[in-house]
Amino acid sequence: MPEGRQIPHHGEALVLRTWPFHEADLLVSLFTREQGKLKGVARHAMKSRKRFGGALEPGTYVRAHYTERPKQDLVRLDSFEILWSPLTAEIDYLRTAGLQLVAEVLEEAMPEGAPEDNVFRLALTVLQAMQAANVWLPATYFCLWMNRLMGWMPELGHCAACGLDLRGEPVYWSPTADGVTCRDDRRPNSRPLSAASVAESHRITRTPLAQLAEEEWSRERSADLRGFAIGVLERHLERRLRSAAALG
Repeated sequence: MPEGRQIPHHGEALVLRTWPFHEADLLVSLFTREQGKLKGVARHAMKSRKRFGGALEPGTYVRAHYTERPKQDLVRLDSFEILWSPLTAEIDYLRTAGLQLVAEVLEEAMPEGAPEDNVFRLALTVLQAMQAANVWLPATYFCLWMNRLMGWMPELGHCAACGLDLRGEPVYWSPTADGVTCRDDRRPNSRPLSAASVAESHRITRTPLAQLAEEEWSRERSADLRGFAIGVLERHLERRLRSAAALG
């Protein structure tokens, strides 16, 4: 940024998290479409709802108006226009956990100032698909695709130890090691991933979320696949995801 020059920005963003900051201000983490993740200060946001209203709810899709300032890491948040809000549909415990899962993974996985349009589009699609009666599919879809887009998804067709062809067979994965293995080479504390769930993972990566959502997705369906996808995320993020624990 040129010395001494303030630069205004106007663009799409997803609200990830807010924290109290100074007296009546809020510190806000945003994932913007054009500039990636950034943090800014919403002045007096805890007292006045005029400029932000309900737009600071995590998971809200907004058009953000903000200003970069010289020698400042935090941008100044001027106002938000809500483009879509999670509050427009029923909010229950599970949907809240699902929405928070998307926001938490983005907050932890995305580096500052690195735009990723594919990740932005994935997150927006999943947030809008996350309904009270349909949490399990969007959560599984998001975690699998985040692993793929971040380059963390292991190859599921062969044993990482002996090279055995595992297509059509269950595989074993470890929360502390890369790759999957056959039964004979499974590592300590390994967990199974059924052949049906491996096939489901391939189908999820080839099928639009809206088409998959036409089917019945209960909590039990591909539960091992969801656990696997979350486990891979947690291994690479090097932390437990609190929102994933809330999903159960």
